[in-house]
Amino acid sequence: MFSRNKYNKNFYYITNLVKYMLFIGLLMFILFVGILSNAQAQPKHTSPSYGVEEVYFGSGGVTDANSANYNARASLGDTVVGNSASSLYQIYGGYTTTDVPFLEFTVSQTAVDLGTQSVASTSSGSATFTVKAYLSSGYVVQTVSDPPKNSSYTMATPNSPTSPTVGVEQFGMNLRANTAPNTIGADPVQIPDASFSYGQVSPGYDIPNMYKYNKNDNIAFSNKSSGVTQYTITYIMNVSNLTPSGVYTMDQSLVATATY
Repeated sequence: MFSRNKYNKNFYYITNLVKYMLFIGLLMFILFVGILSNAQAQPKHTSPSYGVEEVYFGSGGVTDANSANYNARASLGDTVVGNSASSLYQIYGGYTTTDVPFLEFTVSQTAVDLGTQSVASTSSGSATFTVKAYLSSGYVVQTVSDPPKNSSYTMATPNSPTSPTVGVEQFGMNLRANTAPNTIGADPVQIPDASFSYGQVSPGYDIPNMYKYNKNDNIAFSNKSSGVTQYTITYIMNVSNLTPSGVYTMDQSLVATATY
């Protein structure tokens, strides 16, 4: 067993004819694999004692089955899946995996409107993003933008987690489910579950109902390769009687970096 990308499907809805053809091809492969020369392919996984081409361990399977209408990977008897790690190694048990590391980062929406500000209430809004990292030691996500600005004036931000206070100028955010200033936001969601995905919220942004913002802060991370984690950013804004009027904007940039 070795690295496995859990998003590769093990079952494919194809016609009975295609299933029959795939079974015959698999049977022929099993019958003749013993006479194939090792010189025909360079092993992907090697050591001084062995070399293994990435095909399968187990009852059987195919890494690439194609026609004009479908492209499939399939396996038989695939029961060991998931990540296993220690301070010195990391493996994925399963089938049809790639040995190429990658980082996937997706932002689900490009605009958050906090509306018209008032000294009598706190404005809030939210947005989501997802991160997935494969064959790395994890990842970090940073926010690298200035706080909201009105031409030459930059809004004040708390440097440490702070509760929203009406009438006090402040802009902040967190990545948790909140009940103040209202029910908004969400805790990280591990997709499909916590046995595959390990993303966490960085300290300072992980306290419900408490908000902060510092440019270049880490806001999320994982300490090992991870399936998809969905994060929700909650933004809050308050103004005071001394806050200059006008339109405030923030072009927020998030940077995801794989660690090794």
